[in-house]
Amino acid sequence: MKYEELYATLRRRGILWPTAEIYGGAQGLYDYGPAGARLKRQLEEAWSAWFVGLSEDFHRIDPSEILPEAVVRASGHLENFTDPEVICAKCHGHFRAETVLEKFRPEGVDGLSPAQIGELLHQFPVKCPQCGSTELSVPQPFNLMFGFPFGAAGGERAYLRPETAQSSYLAFPRMWDVGRHALPLGIAVVGRAYRNEIAPRQVLFRLRAFTQAELQVFFDPETFRPPFVSVADESLPVLRVARRLAGEEAPEWRSARSLVEDGLPEFYVFFLVHQYRFFRDVLGYPKESIRLFEKSETERAFYNRIQFDFETKLESLGGYKELGAIHYRGDYDLSRHGKGSGKDLSVVLEGGRRVLPHVLEVTFGVDRNLWALADYGLSVEGDRTVWHLPPYLAPTSVGIFPLMKKEHSAEARRWTDEIQKAGFEAEFDAGGSIGKRYARMDELGVPYCVTLDRDTLAAETPERRTATLRDRDSKAQERVTLSELLNRLASSRVAPRPPTLDSFE
Repeated sequence: MKYEELYATLRRRGILWPTAEIYGGAQGLYDYGPAGARLKRQLEEAWSAWFVGLSEDFHRIDPSEILPEAVVRASGHLENFTDPEVICAKCHGHFRAETVLEKFRPEGVDGLSPAQIGELLHQFPVKCPQCGSTELSVPQPFNLMFGFPFGAAGGERAYLRPETAQSSYLAFPRMWDVGRHALPLGIAVVGRAYRNEIAPRQVLFRLRAFTQAELQVFFDPETFRPPFVSVADESLPVLRVARRLAGEEAPEWRSARSLVEDGLPEFYVFFLVHQYRFFRDVLGYPKESIRLFEKSETERAFYNRIQFDFETKLESLGGYKELGAIHYRGDYDLSRHGKGSGKDLSVVLEGGRRVLPHVLEVTFGVDRNLWALADYGLSVEGDRTVWHLPPYLAPTSVGIFPLMKKEHSAEARRWTDEIQKAGFEAEFDAGGSIGKRYARMDELGVPYCVTLDRDTLAAETPERRTATLRDRDSKAQERVTLSELLNRLASSRVAPRPPTLDSFE
């Protein structure tokens, strides 16, 4: 679907809409409706089951979204969390430098100084996105954090967290004591982050309040050896820096083993494979659309030793877009917070050796991936629009329809209650024709619909009563009992999961 058509469908079905819509909306802020909120939760839980489920020593926490100034000062965000800003001299519009230069420099402007970006503005025929003027200023750094007075007297200062990662670093000493005093230790956070974006755009892709899912794996660089042999033969679609510099944009398929032979650490490639499998096997993105985009030393953050962004090609947004990433951050984070807090954040391992753990960060943009699921899954097929969501991600498991409202509603509500008691989302709908009810459920990605009719009530006992089960994708219909339906729902809600790290021990 095209961007406008896709966004219109999501709004019409109440998946999402602009915050304060009756006031014209608020740029970079969106609300999720009932189905959108459920889909978002399903996406978060699927990510947690896959990544937090990798080890008994990986845990999900729920930390505060407000950080004292000392934290963001130590982390470097107060000084370095900036975007170069471009201002149009004619219409006075403010834009991200990366946005106005994306057609001429698709790899972005990370790592470039304001002066270098200013040279690019003069080198290329860059125009103001708002008025078309070429009178664009040399960019100035703009800090993206939301800061505010803190405390009754207002003498302190605090910030809304710009990323969830810092919360995991702050929690590490406590989690070390709570846990089994063993590495690797994983700390995951799924929650809101806040950035005062210069020019929010593309709906869920550039937001001021958004949901991140991030796993920080704290490990001993001398001994961390995940079972690489289990993934060594997996082929990955990678676009490495050398090929990009040679003008290539398409990925090449490389085995995990060959990437290690090229110099990437085994532990890093192991997590690359599992992130790729999550996108392919759990979310169902076509493998031909995925690209693992390596960032160069000048493009990635200075503390990142290795960075690959996970990108997919989205028709609605006209090309590859980042949906997640894996960063090898070394010991930068614990070193900075140890210095800032005056605490020694190193740990003593079995045998008495003291080590300051390194960090591998696995990131995932929840909102962005919800949009990507719609981009890939929503399609117009003849006279109907269908969202081909994997059943275990669908916001509703089954729609329950009485064929005739007066005669069949009581039994339909009984089925609805029994399905909900079994732990599945069931939606009762008695309004409009059966065709219109099917169309609504198809558009919301509901995998099954059940229609109760006079044949349902003809059975002698409730246990023998059957209804017509319709499959969303094939439109095939069959008669099922309630117990058969519950078994079908149970099997369809099971998402793929990887073997745990502990199972290899």
